[in-house]
Amino acid sequence: MSLKFFDRLSQNFIELLNDKDDYNVIIEIENKEKSYTAHSNILKYRSSYFRKELENIQPDENNIKIIIKSSVSAQIFDVILKYIYGGIVNLENVETRFIFDLMLAANEFELNELTNKLETYLIDTKASWLKTYFSLIYRTIFNENNFKNLKNYCNDIIAKHPNTIFDSSDFTSLPVSALVSLLKRDYLQMEEVKIWDYVIKWGIAQNSTLPTDLEEWSKENFLTLKTTLQQCLPLVRYFHISITEIFDKIRPYKKLLDKQLWLDINQHLVAPDRPVISTILPARSILLKELPPRTEEPFSTIISEEHVAEISSWIDRKTTTYSMANIPYRFEIILSGFKDGFAPQTFWNICHGNTKTVVVIKVKGTDEILGGYNPLAWDNTYHNPPSIVKWMKTKDSFIFSLKNGNIQNSIISRVKNTQFAIANISKSSQNKIGPHFGDFVLKSEKSDFTLDDISYCNIESYCYEKSIRTSSSAYFSIVDYEVFKIVGKS
Repeated sequence: MSLKFFDRLSQNFIELLNDKDDYNVIIEIENKEKSYTAHSNILKYRSSYFRKELENIQPDENNIKIIIKSSVSAQIFDVILKYIYGGIVNLENVETRFIFDLMLAANEFELNELTNKLETYLIDTKASWLKTYFSLIYRTIFNENNFKNLKNYCNDIIAKHPNTIFDSSDFTSLPVSALVSLLKRDYLQMEEVKIWDYVIKWGIAQNSTLPTDLEEWSKENFLTLKTTLQQCLPLVRYFHISITEIFDKIRPYKKLLDKQLWLDINQHLVAPDRPVISTILPARSILLKELPPRTEEPFSTIISEEHVAEISSWIDRKTTTYSMANIPYRFEIILSGFKDGFAPQTFWNICHGNTKTVVVIKVKGTDEILGGYNPLAWDNTYHNPPSIVKWMKTKDSFIFSLKNGNIQNSIISRVKNTQFAIANISKSSQNKIGPHFGDFVLKSEKSDFTLDDISYCNIESYCYEKSIRTSSSAYFSIVDYEVFKIVGKS
């Protein structure tokens, strides 16, 4: 018989974590604004990630090893560290988005036990939330190596409702592994010729140098596309496409197919009973029973109705915040980072010509929600080198920080230097600079706001009344952003 005393053991290790004596590791997060003390032996035996990190770090003069991890928030890391020491994770009264982010962080720290447990918990108990934020989930997990069960869960939904992904604006940004995983599904509920169309669309999008006119394609162009689609082409069910569709859709791209496959396709159309050399994949199964309709998506993944009331009050220069019942505006989303992508050019393509817009962003590694209001029209037609900006004058714009999580109070900062309120960007720089509110700008050298940290919000304000950040650093990265058109309620 074995007597087990895990509860007391867990409690003692949590006490060790809280005891500031005898530590030999410091972990700095949130751009070094917060730090934790820990013990190397516990970290490396509980996490292979920390084992590798500690092996590559030299101790300082006090024999302390310092690990810098800016990509995780303090709230998330609190839970991670308590799990490492005490093996306990409390999910009571925790929002589902926090659990999802915790799962991603656990995966990053190579805590497989916690990752798998949270993955199962989300599938078993949070199905409605997973469907509501489907695009976010799918786009995120297929950039990671793990989450096999969650990927299968998502693929099952897409197989039955393929337009969820295939008709989304960021379809062509899918990793090839995600597309291949879908094409393997025997019950993908879509006509095979449409699947072919989407495969071609995806492949062409990966090769921006291909001519737009197919008549101008060279042998090298077809070879380029064939190489890009080498994992996808064998998964198309060619022998279940009609003769008219073969002629109209497949024939123009026949150079992508092996000669034997093209011969077999044509033979099968004329003499379907004759054997062919190529493999004939089975026709996709058509399900008779439909899934219930998807849950209606909320208007935002970043801000709440309470935030809408507050921003609406600022727009109207009210001294008190509108009640939830008296909000005079609708916030109609016109751009979502997770759905439309994070390229600066996308902002200018979608928001061009729109007036009275609110931009909101979620800062990476913190609870900050920052944003700005532009009463004027965004204009993507400006072209006047060498100047990259055309300043727009207004007295009604403002930037803000919203109450959220550890951020206890909202901040509004109205424009004070009105001739530098809003900037429209030259066409030559729209691939690097997004919305520009003078002191507050989204930027990226990698054509993706989430991939670098050169977006900034000035600590010492020049164009607006005051800074909306308490951080010592002006620069940051984002995890999501949205743009809303403000429309008066009739």
